[in-house]
Amino acid sequence: MAQANRYICGSCGKAIVAWSDGNPYYIDNAGKKQYAHHPDHEKLDMCIGNDGEHMCLKCGAEFMVDSRTPIKACPKCAAREIADTCDLEGKRCPSCKSGVFECDTDYFCIS
Repeated sequence: MAQANRYICGSCGKAIVAWSDGNPYYIDNAGKKQYAHHPDHEKLDMCIGNDGEHMCLKCGAEFMVDSRTPIKACPKCAAREIADTCDLEGKRCPSCKSGVFECDTDYFCIS
């Protein structure tokens, strides 16, 4: 089961929704990446990696990071200030550069 939280910049209002389970995947017989999600436990058991949503804290780019081939810099601007979207609480907002992200306690989803 996955949980979603929303992080909102206290200054400009930019909002990011982050799911706790990321995007688990397996490789099919054709060698292609296939995503599996709850409640498909049979496919989830085949998963070998996870594509997690990340954000560049410098330029604001949003991108996926593969757990099997992690990166340490933004693919758009090469900044090393990247964060998993599930870990944005207290981080400076890349949109306005003045506010910080706070978890919206009124927003909560389960899948």
